[in-house]
Amino acid sequence: MHLQQNISLKPYNTFGIDVPAEYFTELKDINDLPEITELPYKKHVLGGGSNILLTQPISGLVMHNKLKGITTEKENENHVWLNVQAGEVWHDLVLYAINNGFGGIENLALIPGTVGASPMQNIGAYGVEAKETIESVTFWYWKEKTFLTYSNRECAFGYRDSIFKHQLKDKAFITSVVYKLNKKPQYNTSYGAIKEELENMGVYELSAKAIAYAVMHIRTSKLPDPKQIGNAGSFFKNPTITKVQFQQLVSLYNSIPSYPVNDLLVKVPAAWLIERCGWKGYRKGDIGVHAKQALVLVNYAHANGNEIWHLSDEIVKSVKAKFNIELEREVQVW
Repeated sequence: MHLQQNISLKPYNTFGIDVPAEYFTELKDINDLPEITELPYKKHVLGGGSNILLTQPISGLVMHNKLKGITTEKENENHVWLNVQAGEVWHDLVLYAINNGFGGIENLALIPGTVGASPMQNIGAYGVEAKETIESVTFWYWKEKTFLTYSNRECAFGYRDSIFKHQLKDKAFITSVVYKLNKKPQYNTSYGAIKEELENMGVYELSAKAIAYAVMHIRTSKLPDPKQIGNAGSFFKNPTITKVQFQQLVSLYNSIPSYPVNDLLVKVPAAWLIERCGWKGYRKGDIGVHAKQALVLVNYAHANGNEIWHLSDEIVKSVKAKFNIELEREVQVW
């Protein structure tokens, strides 16, 4: 283990926020965890840095997760179980799966971040969530100084949510995830513009690779590249409201889109709400809302985390005032 002091985290977060970490190390071997556990510092785990907003210097130890490896745990005629180390880049796993003919995560192509974030956030896109393929999650439990493995059910997955964001927050460090993927096609093209994009691509025979490339094209056409403009992708969750409240909104805004959750609840796109409040394309100094996607807050150059947080707070207040809907942030704030 190589411990460094006073290291800038600017290269390690996609917002490009420049704050120092008191201590910093790259974790490449799980055998270093017992030694790290004994260090008298608060521990912070950093993966791809694509879902965090840094608002202050980070005291304690920041561990950059660099655990790598993809192995086949078992397989049968219909499925394969892949054991994936948490430091693997998520999109690399998607490409690995489709190149080997494994389906189930192709709709999640090009989501930034590492594998370790997939169960923590229960990442999702285009009608698919990570929880649908996660078999189990292994993590280092700091207090007990041991590894534990939780089944899918024990992870308590919800919309962009899991036990790792609540009961196990700051108590567990995810080290690997087992995914159960399909050998036989089970495609989902009903959400968003996937069907239209496939037609534009001239694809009429579905495959995991075709769907992944359609999703990649959609995402790159709508979302800014963090290498060009600092951002963390979708900053807000899509809110869920009652059907009663939704019908009240329809009477005022008949174009409001929605997606059914169950007989009582409806999900509405946060981007639509934010855009109707006039925020899309907003810019003040180095902070702003992306011109093509209202869900994305951006750092054009030298913004700090508190400026971006304040902007998000103004957006939350305006949506609440106009629609009586409380937006919830998707990013983690440090």
